[in-house]
Amino acid sequence: MKNIPDYKRIYTDLINERYPEKKELFKSMLSQKELSILDVIRCSTMLTDGEDKNAFTFNQRHRCFDRETILEMLDYQKEHGYSNAQLARHFKLSRNTISKWKKKFI
Repeated sequence: MKNIPDYKRIYTDLINERYPEKKELFKSMLSQKELSILDVIRCSTMLTDGEDKNAFTFNQRHRCFDRETILEMLDYQKEHGYSNAQLARHFKLSRNTISKWKKKFI
């Protein structure tokens, strides 16, 4: 079993302490039993709204995705008929990353 942070608890505490005015935006997302990596990215984006470009760039380089999330992104690509470049722009990833994932998981 992997040690995965309890993102639901982290974001609940963060919203209650720093962003109480945004509580309603996150109500449905935080009502889930467990947050996926994509949900965590959405929460982070919604909270910061591009406040700090340097922090965003740093965090972008240090993201990691589990198999389930990667497959979800690749399914999203199929559903919407996106090319690798379009999917990369949508999720702010590298085209090469998408290509590697497709070779490895499909």
